Amino acid sequence: MTTSSYRIQGATGEWEVVIGLEVHAQITSNAKLFSGAATAFGAEPNTQVSLVDAAMPGMLPVPNRECIRQAVRTGMAIEAEINRWSRFDRKNYFYADLPQGYQISQLYHPLVGEGSIAIEPAEGEEKIVGIERIHVEQDAGKLMHDQHPTRSYVDLNRSGVALMEIVSRPDMRSPAEAGAYVRKLRSILRYVGSCDGNMEEGSMRADVNVSVRRPGEEFGTRTETKNVNSVRFVMAAIEYEARRQVDVLESGGRIVQETRLFDPDRGETRSMRSKEDAHDYRYFPDPDLLPLELDEAFIAECRASLPELPDAKRARYRDVLGVTAYNAAVLTAEVETARWFERLLAACGDRVTAKAASNWVISDLFGALHRVGKDIDASPVSPEQGAELLALVADGTLSGTLAKQVFEIMLETGGDPAKIVAERGMKQTSDTGAIDAVIADVLAANADKVAQYKDGKEALFGFFVGQTMKAMAGKANPQVVNAQLKKALG
Repeated sequence: MTTSSYRIQGATGEWEVVIGLEVHAQITSNAKLFSGAATAFGAEPNTQVSLVDAAMPGMLPVPNRECIRQAVRTGMAIEAEINRWSRFDRKNYFYADLPQGYQISQLYHPLVGEGSIAIEPAEGEEKIVGIERIHVEQDAGKLMHDQHPTRSYVDLNRSGVALMEIVSRPDMRSPAEAGAYVRKLRSILRYVGSCDGNMEEGSMRADVNVSVRRPGEEFGTRTETKNVNSVRFVMAAIEYEARRQVDVLESGGRIVQETRLFDPDRGETRSMRSKEDAHDYRYFPDPDLLPLELDEAFIAECRASLPELPDAKRARYRDVLGVTAYNAAVLTAEVETARWFERLLAACGDRVTAKAASNWVISDLFGALHRVGKDIDASPVSPEQGAELLALVADGTLSGTLAKQVFEIMLETGGDPAKIVAERGMKQTSDTGAIDAVIADVLAANADKVAQYKDGKEALFGFFVGQTMKAMAGKANPQVVNAQLKKALG
């Protein structure tokens, strides 16, 4: 089933799922949004808290320019409208991890307006998901319930950390589309450098809005499942919540607009509280902060700092460098992979084609890294060493078989490929005299198969090639072996 035709089959007919995501992405910055406190992950509780973060009386917020810059760059990466004038609002509510009694956010005048992201939920499918807005806000602290049997403690290290809330339109219609959207958004953020995308550390998490309807009808009542922290959990939460809503409606009930949480152990969503509306938070402009006004020099600097983004890089690999569409997609999905491949191409120069280099990365390198359990940025073989290995194949020094052997040695030792070849005598030979001698021995030892070959069983040619290569320990040039065998067999 394609994602575009995804439906939930109920007892009374088909239902369509309507999905929108609000992704909270922690902005890459050494300091918080309105204070100079550090933002490093994993610090001891309450060791990264300024007087502003703790809401001490008289402490005034000061916007962090880098946080605003990163949010603007993110908006540019999704071709969104950048609002030259924006404003911070106070979102008022009481909770133990919110010392101010309000969160500084942007409701009415966000920094970034409408944009879009192209996704591929399945091979051969493409869909545009609209972005409604990106606003900048401060994070709350964290309650710790596992430190004492009867008490909860508050860690304010995250209080005041800068977040981008990236709000999609309700354009997605399947768990697969939502998963593709989160993966694509994460890739863009990591390319731009505005968020590290580490969902397991909480620096990127999604609030998942789900409703169901009969195809073609008006939108149904939605629920919001908060703080889902992996692509797999986003998809699972949608699957469960959509089915739950269908079951409620088909049994004669109604969907309550509410906030829910996802239990990954049970694979289900559970009710937390009724869903608040904007008026429940008594939003009003923050009196301690002036509106943000961006000048054209700042906008130009942000735009000039953008890197080549994944879609553009993918198109260049495919259309300019001749890399296959599949390889181009894989190589550009993660920024670390793209950077490694770029270094490989630079080291290869004109000695190796981009297509050959991409095939080696996808098959040999990825396979080896999977086997040893390492990411590409921790590869035991550097891009420069990989380029030297590929160049030895391209100039005929190594056959494909020998190259694989050399690569295994490189993985174990981290050694230079040319040095390994020289020290171990692994150079490919094209000496026709030596190859002819081995071919003669192979044909003599397999006279019955030679007769069969000459009687028309041409598939045996591969057998003779294999036996010759085996006898020469893989060091013979395969092209020369093929040519000399054809002569010997007549």
